[in-house]
Amino acid sequence: MSDAAAAPGAFQGYGTKAYRAWVLFALVVVYTFNFIDRVLVSIVQEPIRAEFNLTDTQLGLLGGPTFAILYTLLGIPIARLAERKNRMTILSVCVALWSGMTALCGMANSYVTLLLARIGVSIGEAGCTPPAQSVIGDYFPEDKRATAVSIYSLGVPLGSMLAAIGGGFIAEAMGWREAFLVLGLPGLALAILVKLTVKEPPRSAAAGETPSFAQGFSALLKKPSFWCAALGGAVASFVGYGVGQFTNSFFMRSHELSILQASQITGLLIGFFGAIGTFFSGWLADRLGKRFPNAIAWLPALGFFIAAPLNIAGYMSTSLPLAVGLLAAATLTQYFYLGAMYAIAQGVVHPRMRATAVAILLFIVNLIGYGAGPPVIGAISDAIANSQLAPAGLTLDACRAAGAAAAAANPVCASASEVGLRWAIIIGFSGFFVAAALFLAAWRTLQRDWHRG
Repeated sequence: MSDAAAAPGAFQGYGTKAYRAWVLFALVVVYTFNFIDRVLVSIVQEPIRAEFNLTDTQLGLLGGPTFAILYTLLGIPIARLAERKNRMTILSVCVALWSGMTALCGMANSYVTLLLARIGVSIGEAGCTPPAQSVIGDYFPEDKRATAVSIYSLGVPLGSMLAAIGGGFIAEAMGWREAFLVLGLPGLALAILVKLTVKEPPRSAAAGETPSFAQGFSALLKKPSFWCAALGGAVASFVGYGVGQFTNSFFMRSHELSILQASQITGLLIGFFGAIGTFFSGWLADRLGKRFPNAIAWLPALGFFIAAPLNIAGYMSTSLPLAVGLLAAATLTQYFYLGAMYAIAQGVVHPRMRATAVAILLFIVNLIGYGAGPPVIGAISDAIANSQLAPAGLTLDACRAAGAAAAAANPVCASASEVGLRWAIIIGFSGFFVAAALFLAAWRTLQRDWHRG
């Protein structure tokens, strides 16, 4: 007997607790692969930079708008399809697509072909989160939803950790191309497993007919807490994706680590400490929500106010142990916003608009965060590096003209590259204060905007 049938009245969830646990586990694995395939390019970008002789701006384009544009634009039409069609079929097809395109990244023979393969990854990944979030909303009751969404969001730190550690190990042992092949191909089997074992849940009984996109968007326009949370998440993602694109590069340039050593630290920071912060924030929001209904909005702000100065201090430190300690503490709190952002998007809308609300949220977050973060951080890095090179009568182009190996061996070029990236990252983290202010603005109107029924 399902738990829902055993407790008439308020919606208690679809299926048994054990089956809901399996569904959530399967969706976490899917989201983990989503981020493995998304983040891997940033882990192996230093050997890519050396092979194709690239600037930080070009690396930023590879990690940012190349992925973000179609990922962002396709999210909404796929979400509208998910409001009416089988969400698990959509999700499974998309998993297979992005996994195959990730493997093709390893076959790229130029910067352009790598860009095209990354675009293919983005098309597949556009169909992940909107249907997955909608399914979670129909499997779990409202008072468990923030925890469920936070558990799903563990795919971000776990996928980033596995991409870092696995990608770094494979790249050092075999090469960067093999990293894409080894980590991309298993997703094809995952797509089949998910389709065969995860049932499409019935839509909420109270949902009724699916509103049109215009009706749903019009309703969202009257929900300021949604827009504040979306913009807060966008600014946080601008910082997170922008800095994350260059974290491995930072440890390699500033602390002279190998790709494997750098990726182990990156994986530990994002995977372990990020996962704790992501889960704990959702768990805490559900429990504080009984006494403080708007906790889901002010917890992210608190996390950003703590994380910003700790991150800045960590990236300024020349001591590797101190830097890792400070960044670990910062990572615990900077991911407080992930589960909260999704829970707010689901909570303020009609049940039949959940996938669309999440897609609109992702449109804003990824267009600003993923689309702009990496190239802006990369461009700032290049600009500062050029200012460092100017007194010596050099430029980044002159360093690159000598070839990647010669540029790395030239202490002036190497120092400018290190200083430019360090300060670009430090400047980037100031954005967390803006994100905190936006979540506090959402806190003021959340209860008024919350959908009841």
